[in-house]
Parts: sequence; structure tokens; C-alpha cells
Amino acid sequence: MNSHPHCPSCSLPMQAHAFVNHRGLSLELDICWPCQGIWFDHRESLQLSPGSVNDLFRLLHAHRNEMRHPVADVMRCPRCVSRLDKGFDLVRSGRYITWRCPQDHGRYSSFSSFMIEKGFVQQMSPAEIADLSKRVGAVYCTSCGAPVDIRRDHACPHCRSAFSLLDPDAVARALQNFHTAEVKRTTQDAGSIADALIESERLNARAQRERSLARARGDESEAADLLVAGLGLLWGALSR
Repeated sequence: MNSHPHCPSCSLPMQAHAFVNHRGLSLELDICWPCQGIWFDHRESLQLSPGSVNDLFRLLHAHRNEMRHPVADVMRCPRCVSRLDKGFDLVRSGRYITWRCPQDHGRYSSFSSFMIEKGFVQQMSPAEIADLSKRVGAVYCTSCGAPVDIRRDHACPHCRSAFSLLDPDAVARALQNFHTAEVKRTTQDAGSIADALIESERLNARAQRERSLARARGDESEAADLLVAGLGLLWGALSR
């Protein structure tokens, strides 16, 4: 694990928070609360376990009112100081901004981009924006932090991001989906284990018969291979 970086946007030290990956191994993410940004080392966002995605969402939501800095116009990789390339990724819940290291060290993500990526938010429709503009003149862009007059602009004029809305139904669905995936990841399949035990016993009985024949021939190599195969099958089921 590399040393914890400074925020690419405000240059303040980021805070490390521990999570786990799909294999149950430790994974640390670096977060800047004043900028509401996360630094993901290479592919860390994809490596997060479903339970860790839920944990991270709850952590970000708890700090949702702490943003103090708009996203900088120019950001540099905390690993190699290369200028981060600004781009967009598209998922089913919408399009979100990414800032990637050209040397593939990782990427910087705003909280809102992470929430769009993982399906916690929906992007607002023109009708929703029009309705909101009747009650609120200006909002802060959740991607870059710039103030936007939504009576005039239907997307952020600074970063061109669509406006996003934390949707309670989307949050509930995403939390449930990640919870279900985490239960599946961490729960042993009792049926598979039982099948493996039965198969192991069958192979063991066959091995015993083969051993008797092998003794008569003076060659036990085949019986030994069958025992190893049975143990391998059982271990494979138990370690899933």
C-alpha cells in the first residue's frame, strides 16, 4: 500500500478509511471531506466488496454537509503529479465525471460521481429541474461545486455535468442489492458442501477398491491420485 496522498484538488492530506475487497482482504481508500472527493488507486472502486460499497455510502452521507472547497480546475495525480485527465463514464443511472491519471495510477471521484456510479442517485429530468427552479434560484453543482442558476442552465455551465438528485427509492434499491450480494459473498453454500462430501465419500470408496487391486498388482499410484482428487474437491467447495 502506498503512503496516503494529498487531495488532488485542495492539496490537503486525505484521510484513510479501511474497507474490504471481494476476497475479504483489507483495502484503504483516501477521502477528502472538504472537497468531498475520493482517491481510488488502480481499480479500487471495482474491487470494493458489496458490503464496503454500502459502508462507504453511509460514511459519505454522514459527511454530506462538510464541503467547503470547489473542485480545482487543474488536478494532479498524488502518485506521480501528472495532470489528471478529465472525462466521463456512463452507467445505467447516468453519466458522471472522472479525473484519471494518464499513467494509470488511479482516479479522483467526487462523492456524487461515486453515488451515480454505484446507482444511489438519479439524474434529474428537465421537468424536475423546472419544478425546482420555481422554488430555488441557484444550487451548487454536485460534481464541481460551482454555483449554478438553474432558472437559466439545465446542466452545470462549468463542468457540463447533469444535475443529480439523491433518490430515496434508488438508495433503497442499491442498499438492498449490495446487501444481498454481500450475503451471497460471505455465506457458504450448504448444498454445495453436502454434494462435495457425498462425492468425496464416493471417491474414497472407489479409492479403497482401487487400492486393493493396486496391492495385488504392486502399484498404488492410481489409488493415491483418487484420494487427492477427493480432498481437492471438498476443499474447493469449502473455500468458495
